[in-house]
Amino acid sequence: MSGLGRLILIPTPIDEESQLEQSAFELLEQAAASEHAVIVVEELKVCRRRWLKWGLPRSVVDSMVTLNEHTTKQVTEELLVKCQQGDDLYLMSDGGLPAFCDPGQQLVSRCHDRGVAVTATYFPNSVILALALSGFDHRRFIFEGFLPRTSDQRQLAVKQVVRNRMTTILMDTPYRMERLLKELAEVMQKEGINRRVFLAMDLNSSTEELQRGYPAKVMKRIKSFKREFVLVVE
Repeated sequence: MSGLGRLILIPTPIDEESQLEQSAFELLEQAAASEHAVIVVEELKVCRRRWLKWGLPRSVVDSMVTLNEHTTKQVTEELLVKCQQGDDLYLMSDGGLPAFCDPGQQLVSRCHDRGVAVTATYFPNSVILALALSGFDHRRFIFEGFLPRTSDQRQLAVKQVVRNRMTTILMDTPYRMERLLKELAEVMQKEGINRRVFLAMDLNSSTEELQRGYPAKVMKRIKSFKREFVLVVE
């Protein structure tokens, strides 16, 4: 097999009664039949029980890989090597969205650093999904949402975002995406502050695109700016 694999986040129900979302179920069924898929879980006992309850193939249960706060860095490195050799990684937590406030965040970040594509199956909240997909440290974060539209107030708000050292989530209308990136790049240059951003466009759609890096460089990689987006500032 040639080319890089992907890291796919698989959100799961937070309760014990609900069934796994259909697209996630179908994807995991396919993964179970593939020689180039690795199922990565938070706790083996919990995930095995839920996996079988959902009716997924028993054949892969014994080959699941654990990734949690007790996992060594060597395990993370081994997973990255597998991905770079073409294997897809399917990441699940004990419940909810993996990589959101759990150890999977480090794996997501390392995948971005290595040029490995990261995506997720359906999740209903674009803000939290973007945060999980960013790989940025978000033990504490701020949701700023939409910045003011008037020039003076907006400029001040952008400066506050850049100066604040906490991970910050921004949103805006599609036609202001390019403007927002330019404003961040300009203020960072003036302030002498370098902060990476994560731009999540068209999440969970066929045109989904994720970009991570410094604002000026991210802008150069985008072909179409008028898209639904969430922007995370590291």
